[in-house]
Amino acid sequence: MQTLAQIAIYIINSLGMLYITFVLLRFLLQLVRADYYNPISKSIAKFTSPLLIPLRKIIPGLFGIDLAALVLAVILEALLIQVIGFIGGLGFISPLTLLIWSVVALMGLAISLYFIAVIVVFIASWVAPYSHNPALTLMRQLIEPLIAPFRRIVPPIGGLDLSSMVFFIALQIVRVFLFPKLAGLVGIPSLFLFMF
Repeated sequence: MQTLAQIAIYIINSLGMLYITFVLLRFLLQLVRADYYNPISKSIAKFTSPLLIPLRKIIPGLFGIDLAALVLAVILEALLIQVIGFIGGLGFISPLTLLIWSVVALMGLAISLYFIAVIVVFIASWVAPYSHNPALTLMRQLIEPLIAPFRRIVPPIGGLDLSSMVFFIALQIVRVFLFPKLAGLVGIPSLFLFMF
């Protein structure tokens, strides 16, 4: 692949993944009932609303789950993969393959978001345990529903909460060992592996 094509892929992927990350974050934050009045939540909502509001007229929510945001994330991911596929010389990708790759790519993005959030919250618990930073508050709200089951299994030892460390190890196992197997299983070409 020519250098110019690689640069184009890098720029398109960076901008596309940034917007897709905001859409996925909006979905995840609504899913965990994070504070909507947090300034970061409001910014994410404002940034994603132009594409999401028209889609909500077609796709209603279900049991409090914002299906429109999830569908928008899949559509945008599919478009991004197809554009990168064109630039990379793959041509048209079949709709079913595109759908599968998009869902797997979004799973990879969600795993990466949780990975970053756990690291930041874990470090902040040592450096600034009582911080009320809006980003840190949202990260705590995002990971809490997933860490709660680990808290039941691993009780605090001497006032030290090890559940987030156990969750981090479990997330790392998924991220390093299981997710690459899934990507290989669905046949995602190496051209797209940098997206995960």
